[in-house]
Amino acid sequence: MPLPVNKAAVAAAFGRAASGYDKHAQFQRESGQQLITMLGDISPSRVLDAGCGTGWFSRYWHQRGAAVTGLDLSVAMLEQASLQSPAIEFLCGDIEALPLPDASVDLAWSNLAIQWCADLRLALSELCRVTRPGGHVAFTTLAAGSLCELHQAWRAVDQHSHGNHFLPRQAIDDACSGWQYHISTVTVRERWADVLSAMRSLKGIGATHLHAGRASSTLTRKQLQALSLAWPQEAGEYLLSYQLIVGVITRE
Repeated sequence: MPLPVNKAAVAAAFGRAASGYDKHAQFQRESGQQLITMLGDISPSRVLDAGCGTGWFSRYWHQRGAAVTGLDLSVAMLEQASLQSPAIEFLCGDIEALPLPDASVDLAWSNLAIQWCADLRLALSELCRVTRPGGHVAFTTLAAGSLCELHQAWRAVDQHSHGNHFLPRQAIDDACSGWQYHISTVTVRERWADVLSAMRSLKGIGATHLHAGRASSTLTRKQLQALSLAWPQEAGEYLLSYQLIVGVITRE
């Protein structure tokens, strides 16, 4: 079922994070490496990096000899990407309505972007549409169970939603039905010295837009104390877990 996604708000959230994004994007780099491992040894001539952010993996594929088009909703992200990689083409656009012709790339790559799409099946269909037969659609996204520590801690403070709830694994499998695909689920667990550091990591990568909307308020000292008490810990460190979906569709 499509999600009510405000694309302008998503773009704005990532735009605010653009200048410092790479300092906080270790998880994004790790998820991309997981996807590279699943793809294996391929050498695509033309690559679409859909949801490219600051262009980290656009640069990776460019260095592998591919002609790369980086696409993102956020103009600010694209400006950062262009500063670092002026030789790569960057476009402002939406994964659910890609401004590219059919069968125009060998690899449609999308690392941690399609969870911000309203309709996962539509997003994957668009990525498949622009990929030639024999090429690949490679994607990572988040599944239900991600950020469980954040949700648990906030339940001790109020009844509002302070983090997004992602699709269950079965719904992601269903969205891939009809294509030749392989998907795996990887649990990635980050450890932080304190609650503020964990929450700042989400803000630093722009992952603060809530599909359900957000009340405009500042975190109080009392709320922070309650969060610190309720947030799951291990060996004195505050945990932040992701259920990472790594998937490859092979176009026939």
